[in-house]
Amino acid sequence: MKTPILKQLLGGSGHEERLGDSRRLQDFEPIGIVDIGSNSVRLVVYDGALRAPTPLFNEKDSCKLGRAIASTGRLDDESVTSALATLRRFHAIARVLQVKNLRAFATAAARDATNGKEFLRRGEEALGVPIQLLTGEREAELGALGIAMGFGTADGVAGDLGGGSLELVDVAGQSHRNAVTLPLGGLRMIDVVGNKMDKALAVVDGQLARVGWASAGKGRPFYAVGGTWRAIAKLHMVQAGYPLGVLHGYVLPAREAVRFCEALRKGKKVRGFEEIARGRREVLPHGALVLERAVERLQSSHVVFSVFGIREGALFDLLPLGERNKDPLLSFCEDFARLRSRSVTHAQELCAWTDTLFAVTGQKESQEERRLRHAACLLSDIGWRINPDFRGEQSLSVIAHSAMAGIDHPGRVFIALSVYLRHAGPGEPIEGLPDRLGHMIGVIARDRRAVKRARILAAAVRTAHMLSMGRAGTIDEAPIMVEKDKLVLTIPRAHAELDGERFRRRLEALARLVGLEPAVRIGN
Repeated sequence: MKTPILKQLLGGSGHEERLGDSRRLQDFEPIGIVDIGSNSVRLVVYDGALRAPTPLFNEKDSCKLGRAIASTGRLDDESVTSALATLRRFHAIARVLQVKNLRAFATAAARDATNGKEFLRRGEEALGVPIQLLTGEREAELGALGIAMGFGTADGVAGDLGGGSLELVDVAGQSHRNAVTLPLGGLRMIDVVGNKMDKALAVVDGQLARVGWASAGKGRPFYAVGGTWRAIAKLHMVQAGYPLGVLHGYVLPAREAVRFCEALRKGKKVRGFEEIARGRREVLPHGALVLERAVERLQSSHVVFSVFGIREGALFDLLPLGERNKDPLLSFCEDFARLRSRSVTHAQELCAWTDTLFAVTGQKESQEERRLRHAACLLSDIGWRINPDFRGEQSLSVIAHSAMAGIDHPGRVFIALSVYLRHAGPGEPIEGLPDRLGHMIGVIARDRRAVKRARILAAAVRTAHMLSMGRAGTIDEAPIMVEKDKLVLTIPRAHAELDGERFRRRLEALARLVGLEPAVRIGN
């Protein structure tokens, strides 16, 4: 059964458990979100209205609807033609994928253009569904909900930079306030100031000065949303030789973010710049300038990059309250285990079984550490179909680079390391990993306590699997306790023959890690 803490974090009522291992993607109705932005028009089809959604399909076209708004006040005819063709294609894609629930919205370009209403009328004919024209405030609100979807417990200022505008909003969990929109999108800036960065600097500072609540950002994180800012994060990863190629949750101290953005907007060449899409390279100096000045204006503590934005916010807005309140990390891990493990119910049993182990052996944990342990238990068997010689490395790489949300990079690597050691052995030296994976583990290797916890958890899962073979219903009946200096595991009499030399070696390895002697008892 699920422990109370797991039920609380998942936000479920037990219904998920009754669904058992049979729930699969086909059990949900896909939802399509069409985002008609100033720079690109994108369709994302998600697997369902879930707390941890997975994109089934993702396509965009850089139509650049907003490239001449500031100078002409109109959507460019060529861009409109391109966007309408893209919307017709998206309509066909939705039909092929049998997306019955297709939502669409348009942002700054359509909102500000004199021919915006006419474009939306034609766009609705092409797409076959209504298109909602978002106000600047609503756009900021959806951005805040996107941050809630991606981080769960976010507390700071979210900034979403598009082609036409910048939305800023103060976020705290699922709550938000002080939403504001500013005409600082990359395409708009190019239209207004061209490549004259001194003039751009004055424009950006003038607009940011309008944010009367900027002092609320002091000492808090800045959540950076938008393709241009993700490109900046990617470039910084290349310069830093960062081993974990995951943009979501990538963190830069404010001072480093300002320094790097200043170099980019001054035209300093950096490695990887030519690999950025040409259209993105064009607006990147202006995007760097906006990020630099926003972080300084808000006096942010650090920048956290997010791949979740208004599309995910629109999806989050559709979720029932019970689904919204689930933990994003554990929801993802449970769904992933359901798809890739032998038994998600067994994975849930491991959460409860290791709860007892960590409690009786005095392994102190914070709420966050316990949450990460549960996530690792849920993902501990996703590599069972892989060749045994590669299960550890493959599981580590899959988990470290997965689309999980609600977690920072050190937490992500802790889970990956725990599952790697579950296959390779709790005593396996992490220095033996291939270079890239070894450098990745370096993210937490200096935290000796975290590495020890990963080894203990790995040894526990290995021991449990010697009794359960990955099937549910056995370890629930095999209690573990401490008596004086012994770690005692009781095997039900009905399963007494599962006792053996290999099992005892696994238990001995676990006991040694927690400073105890192993003991086996046969129950009634």
